[in-house]
Amino acid sequence: MLAYVLRRLFLALVTIWAISVVSFVIIQLPPGDFVDAYITNLSASGSVVSQQEAQALREQYGLNQSVWVQYYKWMAKVVVGDFGMSMEWGRPVTEVIGDRLWLTIVISVAAIILTWGIALPIGIYSAVRQYSFADYIFTFVGFVGLAVPNFLLALIIMYFGFTLFDMNVGGLFSAEYQLAPWSWGKVWDLIVHLPLPALILALAGTAQLIRIMRANLLDELRRPYVTTARARGLAEWRVIMKYPVRAALNPFASTIGYLLPFVVSGSIVVSLVLSLPTVGPLLLRALIAQDMFLAGTIVLLLGVLTVIGTFLSDLLLMWIDPRVRAGMHERGSPATRSFRKSIKLRLLLGVQHRRVGRFADRRCQPDRTAAEA
Repeated sequence: MLAYVLRRLFLALVTIWAISVVSFVIIQLPPGDFVDAYITNLSASGSVVSQQEAQALREQYGLNQSVWVQYYKWMAKVVVGDFGMSMEWGRPVTEVIGDRLWLTIVISVAAIILTWGIALPIGIYSAVRQYSFADYIFTFVGFVGLAVPNFLLALIIMYFGFTLFDMNVGGLFSAEYQLAPWSWGKVWDLIVHLPLPALILALAGTAQLIRIMRANLLDELRRPYVTTARARGLAEWRVIMKYPVRAALNPFASTIGYLLPFVVSGSIVVSLVLSLPTVGPLLLRALIAQDMFLAGTIVLLLGVLTVIGTFLSDLLLMWIDPRVRAGMHERGSPATRSFRKSIKLRLLLGVQHRRVGRFADRRCQPDRTAAEA
């Protein structure tokens, strides 16, 4: 167990380093740099930037150096907790991200709670009451939730909310609280506006997990141990909740791998449609402006959270499913174990082949002696 955890931690560090390299290089692949985008925006507004000023800006931000030198200097600061200055905002990257990070976490955590709180009981009910009227209704709603994109649902809700109820659905705050300092009134305004964006973000994930939970639980309910438990007279709720539901929870544990980065980034398209002040639109704006330090930090943060989420989901699966813990006692990865089994099988077949050959030689030996005589 300890060796497995240490091996996964080492692989996680290597993965994070590879993500930092790939993301930093890909961000700089488009032609031009931040200064070119900055000059283009100024030219569109009628301002003119001389070549000397452009060169001074490149020297100020270190854009006149090679990509690898820029990456080395950036990572040297990242190791000590300094993610650099945002070129577009003119502020430290941590401050720019921090302004939106906690609002993103609030929205995403609310969406995750809605996803699990709705998908788990509906999935269990649909599996236990298979082919009932409610099961057909939930199945239809699940297919609709999978088919309709979140941003399209947001546009539909915004349209009907404005035309029928004359209300503004977008945003997290009312107009009077947009720039107001934090107070209990602003917190309550956030709570009032929070359910709708969280519900829109949770729709697709809820529909998917309902289908997964239903299919997995139906498979578990057909196992022999469930029939045995019912034959022994256990209560139906205990038969269902004791082991089948626990085994069917594996997909919920595996979703942590992508839920953690979702908590930070949110849905970029939905955030743009609903005008939500989250990290996702900030990443899109940084990529358009080629603000490599801001964009690189956000991508690195998402990569780190993905690696951490995958590691936590593996540990949670080991705790939920005893079969995973039993597989841990076999040394090596699945590919290594398969290779060792194939080698053992070949050796065994070779030994059997040699034994059969020697047995055939012994059977033929008396016939040869008689023929020679």
